[in-house]
Amino acid sequence: MIPDTSVQDTPLPESRSRKKLLPLVGLLALALAAGVVFQFKTAAQGGASYSRSRLTIAAAEIGDLTRDVAAEGKVVAASAPTLYSGSGGTITFSVQPGNPVQVGQVLAQISSPELLASLAQARSAADAIKSDWLRAEADARQAYASAEAAVQTAELGLASASNELARQTRAFEVGATAGLTVEQSRDAVARAKITYEQAKKALTLKNDATRFELAARRQAYERAALQVSDLQRQQEELSVRSPVDGQVGQIFVDDRSTVAKDAKLLAVVDLSQLEVQVQVAESQARELSAGMPGEISGSGGQWRGRVNSVSPEVVNGEVSARLRFDGTPPAALRQNQRLSVRVLLDNRSKVLRLARGSFVEEGGGRWAYVVTGDMAVKRPIRLGAQGISQVEVLDGLKSGEEVVISGGEIFKGAERVQLIK
Repeated sequence: MIPDTSVQDTPLPESRSRKKLLPLVGLLALALAAGVVFQFKTAAQGGASYSRSRLTIAAAEIGDLTRDVAAEGKVVAASAPTLYSGSGGTITFSVQPGNPVQVGQVLAQISSPELLASLAQARSAADAIKSDWLRAEADARQAYASAEAAVQTAELGLASASNELARQTRAFEVGATAGLTVEQSRDAVARAKITYEQAKKALTLKNDATRFELAARRQAYERAALQVSDLQRQQEELSVRSPVDGQVGQIFVDDRSTVAKDAKLLAVVDLSQLEVQVQVAESQARELSAGMPGEISGSGGQWRGRVNSVSPEVVNGEVSARLRFDGTPPAALRQNQRLSVRVLLDNRSKVLRLARGSFVEEGGGRWAYVVTGDMAVKRPIRLGAQGISQVEVLDGLKSGEEVVISGGEIFKGAERVQLIK
């Protein structure tokens, strides 16, 4: 017989590994069915499910709420004047950066030959104008004396003519003289009166003219004296003096170099008046005002302070503010030293408070996820005062209720979510 392939179609016995695999497949099917049931249950409850371990949950409670502003600041001098050159010339410094100085101490000297020459010329011109003024005063006194003598002479002539008229009148009355003589005497008196009046007017006019001329000479001298005074002031400013007790800061020009007028020379730091400058976020700076109490700490010390000034300008979303120490500043502090600052804005007692979390920034504080059992439900709330670590809840929560304060962004705004362990 011709052999066929029937012997190759004989079924093989079932392997042991396949027998072991069947129970595992059954378990997998049961787990899949349980997952489907859980998904249906979650969908029926109205939300997705998230692990509770990924969230930060805090409870609302009744307590005190302190609103403050905390920031890192640096020590700055309240007074740090910068000195400028009053005139151009060659400068020579007598101090170095860091040297202690006292008020009035000479820090640098500027040599200016041009200024010295201008001062000498101005003094000479002022002296010449003063000499002219004094000579004009002497001439005025002499002219006044001459005019006054003319008045007196005219007055004497008037008196003499009046007397002569009186004599001729008496003689005419007794018939001792002619009437023509009396008339001539009367004419002489009239001429004497005119001469006297003109002499008095000439004295007055001469007086006015002399007064105006002397005033002009005096004013010219005063202008020259003011110019001399201004040049003397500029010469005194060639000696650069410290305006405060403190320490030499930065020197902006080289020693024995030529500087121009109004050039920046050096800065002096008044270490007796130190302040702490901080940069505060624009949102928090709205409530800052001068006089608010603060707390300054660092380098192992803690001091009380007070807000001294708040800048009206916003730079890169921040506002600059300065705090001044209450009393004498600590002696160990140095300029630009870093310190921590805390400014107390408000203190409220017995309010419903909640730990500050991402819900404040995400929803603007208008809603939060309240945890009830294994569910987190989105609920509208209303916030009041906001501190750095806590916020006041005005409406929407009760004391003891738990709220998701961090991690709620994974809910993506869902109204209800399931929480699992």
